[in-house]
Amino acid sequence: MSPTTEKRLKITLLDAAILAALAGAFGYIVFKAATGLNYHWNWSILPQFLVRFDQKSGSWAPGLLTLGLFTTIRLSVWSGILAIALGVFIGLFRVSPSLFKRQVGGVYVGLIRNTPPLVLIFVFYFFIGDQIMSLLGVEHVIYGLSDGVREVLGWFFGPMNRFPRFLSALITLALFEAAYIAEIVRAGIDSVEPGQWEASAGTGMTRFQTLLYVILPQALQRMLPALAGQFISIIKDSAIVSVISIEELTFQAQQLMTTTYRSFEIWILVLAMYFALTFLCSLIVRKLELTLSR
Repeated sequence: MSPTTEKRLKITLLDAAILAALAGAFGYIVFKAATGLNYHWNWSILPQFLVRFDQKSGSWAPGLLTLGLFTTIRLSVWSGILAIALGVFIGLFRVSPSLFKRQVGGVYVGLIRNTPPLVLIFVFYFFIGDQIMSLLGVEHVIYGLSDGVREVLGWFFGPMNRFPRFLSALITLALFEAAYIAEIVRAGIDSVEPGQWEASAGTGMTRFQTLLYVILPQALQRMLPALAGQFISIIKDSAIVSVISIEELTFQAQQLMTTTYRSFEIWILVLAMYFALTFLCSLIVRKLELTLSR
């Protein structure tokens, strides 16, 4: 066993004492919650919210919370892709030699980062949903598609009868998250030594070629942990679109809570589902970081 491995596996007496204290505190809280609260726990109702047996089709089908989780994943993935594309674009504006482009990028980032997200959600959603979607005729396009195409698109975007609302929420969330990604991109590019620009210019490369082949490959590895953290934030921030009736995980939990009055059980399960999703993303990004470092 290498010295590095031995060092990682070493647990001191203080570490063991802290872990024991935390375990004891957690056990005490669970015990008091189970015995001291005037609340009758009923965990048996939770499985039906994850998976249920459909009497009509005679097969098992996803429960409401599982359907909400699928919507959260779709919303996070598509808004994350759009936010990265827009964030990189605005981030390049932030480091552009053009004063006008730097001002445009600065205004966008400053406006988004200094406005409450709930206000932005309402402003963007109702503007995009009521004006842009109607102007583009998205509903007419969706209804004009064949059943087979709508079924295929449903795997990627959810039920097509709710696609305009889903698309509005997707764009709204992407516009919000792109401001933070733009700052990550700007900081990553600025972290590359100025001599890299000068050396590339000395070889006759244009600014675009320098960005594409020299600066961005180096900046990407430095930006990756922050970008990963921002993507995880997108997953968590997607819960805010529940206020505009997007049927993601938090919205479904709210609906179930009002009908079953099982507040603690439902929200603990939702917490575990969010944690499992974000922790899995953290492991994937960690693996990617190790691969790039080699």
